Amino acid sequence: MLLFRLMSALLGYVVILVTGKATERFVNMAASRGIYLWDITRVREGAVLLKVRLGAVKALRHIARRTKCRFHFERRVGFPFLYKRLLRRKALALGVLFFLGALYFLSSFVWFIEVKGTERLTVPEVLGAAAEAGLNRGMPKWRVEPGRVEAALEEKLPLVAWTGVYIKGAKVTIEVAERVVPDAEDNRPSHIIATKAGLVKDVLVLNGHPAVKEGDTVSPGQVLISGEIPPLEEPPKPGEEQKQGEEANKPKKPSRFVHARGIVRARVWYDGYGEAKIAETGRRLTGRSETRVSIKFKGKEIILSGDQNIPYELYETETFVKTIPQWRNLEVPVELVTIKYFEMAEYREELGIEGARSLAGERALAEAAGLVPEEAGIVNRSLEEVQTGHPENIVRVKVTVETIEEIGAESLFKP
Repeated sequence: MLLFRLMSALLGYVVILVTGKATERFVNMAASRGIYLWDITRVREGAVLLKVRLGAVKALRHIARRTKCRFHFERRVGFPFLYKRLLRRKALALGVLFFLGALYFLSSFVWFIEVKGTERLTVPEVLGAAAEAGLNRGMPKWRVEPGRVEAALEEKLPLVAWTGVYIKGAKVTIEVAERVVPDAEDNRPSHIIATKAGLVKDVLVLNGHPAVKEGDTVSPGQVLISGEIPPLEEPPKPGEEQKQGEEANKPKKPSRFVHARGIVRARVWYDGYGEAKIAETGRRLTGRSETRVSIKFKGKEIILSGDQNIPYELYETETFVKTIPQWRNLEVPVELVTIKYFEMAEYREELGIEGARSLAGERALAEAAGLVPEEAGIVNRSLEEVQTGHPENIVRVKVTVETIEEIGAESLFKP
């Protein structure tokens, strides 16, 4: 449909008003002769408004004579009519051509330069380095060399790790990625210590000296990766003998102190406890409620709406009190009190031993899961029923959840 409208605008079409006693016959005869009419609208009795392409107007004159109808043009649309108007107004046509030419000429220059990705660098610094490489506002686009500008930015700005220059229309976009410069604190001596107790599973040392190994049991605060690296002991050369005294008097090399980095993953256990009654009794809301609104004035109460008597035998209430704000030193002892009564009913549910055990297990798992960090991976769950030695109406369940998680945290120290 869009293509048809575009072709009609290009070839030209007219909006005509057909009048006469046989407008339906006019439309049918035009359709039978292959003339396409669209947007046909009955304006009034004996009058039809429609659209038809310019090339079919001549054939419609013959059909109008056959059906004794008349038509006249309401509107002319399309390129042929625009072209004729431009021929009559040559100055306007030349102005349009000049405008299009000027627009095309101006779009061949760089008018906007946008910088993206700067954090520590400033936009003027990037634009200054780009200007030295030959990228300026107002220069022709064909003289912009993106590769040369990118190389110049990386050379003149040490903080730039990568840059990209893109041309789109009259706009040039410079994208930069800055280098990650380590903070001063990253070079201060530190240990990796345990944040919780567990059984070490993996130790990956990126910087520092390992203080634990796989299979060790650790407690909170224990050093896992030390920031103190002891000196390496050089083995004696073959055939070289040293006396014990000389070895003792030999000065020892000092230890190196670094900012420890690494990953220590351990097996950690979390406990949860839950209980549930075999037969539960209590009170719960039924869903029905009543509201009473009253005014209290000097100890007297006037009920505005709602029952005076409480409508339920078992209930709980919510009370909302509104007072008139104090005006100057005048305090009006009037209160608007709204009380909502919610009906309650007693209930008894027989869960049975299995049902109570299942419910207690869910509660215990929920408690243990609340202790597990989001990034930890749960590898095992074990449920154990707690026996008290005498019969009760309560089933108690203990849950142990085993996870594998990273337990290390940085801890600065002074050598």
